[in-house]
Amino acid sequence: MSDGQVTSQTLLESLMKEERRFAPPAEFRANAWVNDATPYEEAARDFESFWASHAENELHWFKPWDTVLDASNPPFFKWFSGGETNICYNCVDRHTQSWRRTKAAIVWEGEPGDSVTLTYQDLHREVQKFANVLKGLGVKKGDRVSIYMGMVPELPIAMLACARIGAPHSIVFGGFSADSLRDRINDAQAKVLITQDAAWRRGKPGPLKPIADQAVSQTPSIEKVVVLRRAGDAFPVEMTPQRDYWWHELMATADRDCPCEHLDAEHPLYILYTSGTTGKPKGILHTTAGYNLGTHMTTKWVFDLKEDDYYWCTADIGWVTGHSYIVYGPLSNGATTVMYEGTPDYPDKDRFWAIIEKYRINVCYTSPTAIRTFMKWGTEYPARRDLSSLRLLGTVGEPINPEAWMWYHENIGHEKCPIVDTWWQTETGMILITPLPGYVTTKPGTATIPFPGVVADIIDENGEPVAANTGGYLILRKPWPAMLRTFWGDDQRYVATYWSRFPGVYFTGDGARRDEDGYYWVTGRVDDVVNVSGHRLSNIEIESTLVAHPAVAEAATIGRNDAIKGQAISAFVVLKAGNAPTEALKKDLRDWVAQKISPIARPDDIYFSADLPKTRSAKIMRRLLRDIAEGRILGDTTTLTDPGVVQEIKQRYITEGREEG
Repeated sequence: MSDGQVTSQTLLESLMKEERRFAPPAEFRANAWVNDATPYEEAARDFESFWASHAENELHWFKPWDTVLDASNPPFFKWFSGGETNICYNCVDRHTQSWRRTKAAIVWEGEPGDSVTLTYQDLHREVQKFANVLKGLGVKKGDRVSIYMGMVPELPIAMLACARIGAPHSIVFGGFSADSLRDRINDAQAKVLITQDAAWRRGKPGPLKPIADQAVSQTPSIEKVVVLRRAGDAFPVEMTPQRDYWWHELMATADRDCPCEHLDAEHPLYILYTSGTTGKPKGILHTTAGYNLGTHMTTKWVFDLKEDDYYWCTADIGWVTGHSYIVYGPLSNGATTVMYEGTPDYPDKDRFWAIIEKYRINVCYTSPTAIRTFMKWGTEYPARRDLSSLRLLGTVGEPINPEAWMWYHENIGHEKCPIVDTWWQTETGMILITPLPGYVTTKPGTATIPFPGVVADIIDENGEPVAANTGGYLILRKPWPAMLRTFWGDDQRYVATYWSRFPGVYFTGDGARRDEDGYYWVTGRVDDVVNVSGHRLSNIEIESTLVAHPAVAEAATIGRNDAIKGQAISAFVVLKAGNAPTEALKKDLRDWVAQKISPIARPDDIYFSADLPKTRSAKIMRRLLRDIAEGRILGDTTTLTDPGVVQEIKQRYITEGREEG
């Protein structure tokens, strides 16, 4: 690590020195699945036996495995070799063989206010019927099925039906463009596409079928298209004879009996393409048994799920969080998982809290970006609703600013709910660093410690472990069950991306530091830094400092080219309600950062904005802000929640830049 990195780390220690501690509440701890160090000790004693014992006790197997971990051809690891199972059986069938058959499996809230509750018995029936629909369309074990849908209950039904017959699914987020859908279909060589006419968003049906039609015109592998009628008369669509079929018509005549395929433990379960893909798409491949175990155990222990809990992960199933923690993890545990179709601000900014109140939700898992947005809107919206049913909160998607963590703790959890701040990736399949809420004392802003059986570390440029409170590269020293197996059709790229920079270990691409308590502070992508006069400063850390200011709800920082310093810091700031964007406040914010971190970190430019450019998976698109700052043509904005935000920021940047110039 360079001198500049070491110096900047020293400068940033004051920010990362979090003194607040929150021990698990006594009653919560007493009833938690994990309330002592036993699982950590078991995993440390015998890594493979730890995972094997839970695989045996928690999952159903048609045939036992021969080898827990096959590491004979690294980095192409295999888990539970020789075993046969089916994740659909574990998520659905086995629960219908007990009293759970009448338990709510999926509780769905539509944006217009319609709702559906599917019991495990209902889900079992619908999944079997749709599995037979797929078979009737010529889908066989190993064939890929692309899914391009909104947040409707038919989406998990389609996923589970694919898993039931051994057809790997490839879900393409419903906000992606026709070109993005085309590229992903072609890479996977999918045989069938499942879509819908339109999806409700802010009171209007947003087109899906017309976009799918445009994509399919350039996807020769697609033979059939199944279309769900969601918007109906509000959004009429054209159907191509002999290619397009209505979901409801196919289901009306489908057989209700479709046994699960007995699948090899390593049978491909799904392909998921990483966001922000450029060039050849990167299809993350997850397989069956290890992924099932990883998502099952993390859902059970991280969220401390109890039999009567209503659990809500607010993500979109088009992203990995939805795959793992709306569908597969919760259903494998026999939980009740809640789905919502729309946005958090329609018809009003209390929609999330209204859903929690309506269904008496106990566990809520959302993103730091969403939390900062709620902060911007003010406390009046959650205060309207009864949130007393909540007993656990979670965050996912990016590091959470300590002040956003505290706002969540105080205004949503009412200071009684533990918060699980989780770190993981599309590639990891499962949560890897997280507190277990009945055992681990939490601190705002840190994901704390690795999940039992996960072996992480932080190393320097030479691959050597770094000292406490020293920044470095986050790596994983041992394989884990839910890990990706490769990129679909591109083993060489898989090895080059994750296993080549530091041979023998998995390189996450994230930077982190470990504090004196052994807690991990993830600082974001290692390339997400600003280099000011040789000092490498983390964007996340500067943003956290800005958000800690009482006037600020959200912030994004980027480095723009500067002839003298190499890079200068531009900050884009969203204010909390009731604060006016003034020149005096700009100066105050610059001084605030300089005081809290160092004069080196003082932003050169501060631009106030009504919002920040975010994908619908709630990630801030700093790349687009860099495009604006550098005067480049804007990159693809089709995945943004509101593409107009970028144009507004660009105009303000140009106008204010001229005024200051």
